[in-house]
Amino acid sequence: MTHVVTEHPYFGVFVLFVLTMVAFPVTVMLARYVSRRLARLDTEKLKLSIYECGPEPDKQPNRISTQFYLIALLFILFDVEIIFMFPWAIDFKLLGWFGFVEMILFIVLLAIGFIYAWKKGALEWHSIK
Repeated sequence: MTHVVTEHPYFGVFVLFVLTMVAFPVTVMLARYVSRRLARLDTEKLKLSIYECGPEPDKQPNRISTQFYLIALLFILFDVEIIFMFPWAIDFKLLGWFGFVEMILFIVLLAIGFIYAWKKGALEWHSIK
């Protein structure tokens, strides 16, 4: 009966999955242990001192502008959508007019989304005060 299980086409994938489920936590725990043993616990004044010249370093507020997040999200969205045009361009002759009309509709939808984001002010950069 065990011979039948090992002949299953997905048996190798299952074995890799089980090994990954074991190896990942072990690797994380080992890395945490080694880093804690090797880390220097004393803080050095030299690291906090000014290098050559310049003002004293101040703590920067840990605020990320939502505008930056929105522009990054729009960039990724439009970048991924543009990548969908490459397979279409490769099979352009195969798809014929149907594929051409499909891509025109896709570009129109992209343009509508871009204009909407533009009109809503998503592409305007506002400084943090």
